[in-house]
Amino acid sequence: MVQPLPARLPETPSQTAGPYVHIGLIPHQAGFAIFETAFSNVIAGPDAVGERILVEGRVFDGANEPVRDVLIEVWQADAAGRYAHAADPRHESADPALSGWGRTGSDFETGLYCFETVKPGSVVGRHGRPMAPHLNLWIVARGINIGLQTRLYFADETAANAADPVLNLIEQASRRETLLARRETRDGRIVYVFDIHLQGDAETVFFDV
Repeated sequence: MVQPLPARLPETPSQTAGPYVHIGLIPHQAGFAIFETAFSNVIAGPDAVGERILVEGRVFDGANEPVRDVLIEVWQADAAGRYAHAADPRHESADPALSGWGRTGSDFETGLYCFETVKPGSVVGRHGRPMAPHLNLWIVARGINIGLQTRLYFADETAANAADPVLNLIEQASRRETLLARRETRDGRIVYVFDIHLQGDAETVFFDV
């Protein structure tokens, strides 16, 4: 006799990224060559249009210690604000030398992560409202049951940031500042530093998307 299904199926146990996240998701960092196309932190090819930048930082836990096995993904528009995705009506004219997506992990020793890319342009958002240049970030690691979504905005885009519809949803100025990357110049290269805090007084703003 077939037993009827319960009215509500129980939720399966949650599971974090585990200690071997690098082997399956960023194998090049673990020293494995197991994929035909390796996932990379280099988003912009040599012919990409726009200002070439490095984005780097650390992810800190609630005790303000760097997380050394975190995985970070980045999605971004090109220098003209176009995504290489069918959801963007201008995707066919997106810069072919920019993948628009990258993945990396924090360094095992220092906890530092880094992306090589170009600074994105302003993106047209809902109802035609422009959004300030930004990167979309997704973070996973041991102890994180659900991947965390956040954004990186550029601190030197003052006027664009002030008008950005997403930043304006955050009422406290101190909380908005957790999404701003500071600009530095090192050995002639432009570097934007963006540290992510998972907990604590300086906790980064994360989005429920």
